[in-house]
This record gives sequence, C-alpha cells and structure tokens, in this order.
Amino acid sequence: MKTILITGSKGFIGKNLVEELRQKDNSIIIEINEDIFENEHWDSELLSVLIMNKPDVIYHIGACSDTLEQNVNYMMKLNFQFTKILVDWSLENDSKIIYSSSAANYGQNEKYPSNLYGWSKYVAEQYVVSNNGIGLRYFNVYGPGEENKGKMSSVAYQCFINSKIGDTWKLFPKKPTRDFVYIKDVISANFYAEKNYKKLNKKWYEVGSGESRSFEDVLNFMEIPYVYHEENKIPNGYQFFTCSKKEKWMNGWKPEFNLEKGVKDYKNYLESKL
Repeated sequence: MKTILITGSKGFIGKNLVEELRQKDNSIIIEINEDIFENEHWDSELLSVLIMNKPDVIYHIGACSDTLEQNVNYMMKLNFQFTKILVDWSLENDSKIIYSSSAANYGQNEKYPSNLYGWSKYVAEQYVVSNNGIGLRYFNVYGPGEENKGKMSSVAYQCFINSKIGDTWKLFPKKPTRDFVYIKDVISANFYAEKNYKKLNKKWYEVGSGESRSFEDVLNFMEIPYVYHEENKIPNGYQFFTCSKKEKWMNGWKPEFNLEKGVKDYKNYLESKL
C-alpha cells in the first residue's frame, strides 16, 4: 500500500487534497501541519516522521503564504529549510516530491520575484527541481476550503462575506486582471504530476486557467455590487496582469474550470455553507 505525506494539511489546498485522496485512494495518508513549528526541534521531528513512515509520495504544500511577511528567518525556515529537509530525504529514498510553488516567482518584471515571499518560494522551487522533484506554480487559487485564510483568501470569498454583512466591496481602478484558477483544477494538477512523475520530474510547470480576467468579472458572476477606490490607493508595485501560459502547463494536463464555471460552483458551495 502506498504511503503519502502531505504538508500543510490544515491549509486551503492541503485540506482539499486530503479530502480528495480519502475519497479516491486507499493509501496511507500522513499529515504534517504548521503545529510542527511549535517544537523547537521541529527539524528532528520532521526527520523522525519521514524515517518512521517512509512515504512513497510527498505533496509539499505547507508554507508561510503571507506575501507581506518581512521576517527573513521565519520566512526562510518555513519556505526553504523545511523544503530542503523533505527534498534531501526524498532524493536519498527515491520518493516522489511535488512542490506547491507560486506565480509570485515572476514578480513585477516576469523574471524575478519582487518580495521576500516570492524569493523564498523561488529558491525552494529551484532546489526541488534540481533534485528530481516537480514544482507547480499556482496562479490565483480560489474555491471551497479557504475560509480560514483571512486577508489571504480570494476576492470571491471576501466579497461574498462582505456582502452578507452589508458592506460594499471596493476594487482598484484601471481594471487589473488575474489568472484565477479553481481549487479543483489545482488538485487535479497534483494528481497528474504524481501519476506522470517519471516523464515530468526535474521541471516546474504553471497551473492556471490560461485566462486573465478582471476582478469585475468575478464580482459580476457572484452577482455582488462594487465601487472603486481612488486611484491613489493603488499600492506601489501593484501587479496589473497575470496569466499562465499553456505551453508551460504539464503536457497532457489542462484545467476543467474557466472563471464562469468555477465561480458558479463556488457560489453554490458558499450559499450552502454560510
């Protein structure tokens, strides 16, 4: 029986992956979440878990996802050192490792990251792919399970909650656009990477919808009214465009959900739960 280790199992993507595996797979699932860092010797604990369970597959999702975090030691511990231990072990023990990376690697110039979070994900991703792993660069992920992400949750979720308490959502002017990718497509990409590991490893791939859509589109599909901030409220360095390129997707994988289909599915979920 296959043993699968999932880091960040309490997070948005991790929870969805665990739930999907439990429904479709009879593998042994080992979960690691942020609680491990409460232990001063978390690195020794992590190695003990690996040695004891000998996972065949590692889905490494756990990370500090706060793009505004400025504590270098904290960020690099969670996003690089944590990754390095997993990668070194997987390389020595011939285990598959699939790393949740980010489109933040492109920064503002589409070449290099523009903040600490982006650099931490970039260097970790490079370590993964140079040591036989797979990196998946997610674009703007949204969907069921992000209720605990707070300020890092998607616009779709935040505007839905705001509308329920009577607040009006404000958008930045000039119509910035994003590649919004539905959580179900992110999960399918992880499964595809694991299933086709030998022909895909040692590289990174983009995971997105392949369309760059406006925030206005999201709110219109959610049937939620909005107004605009003053133009001077746009932060310096704000990113106005992201879009995954189909030629950078995994060969043979493609998303099932465009924005209309994804938002409709998500809205039905939110209305049934909240």
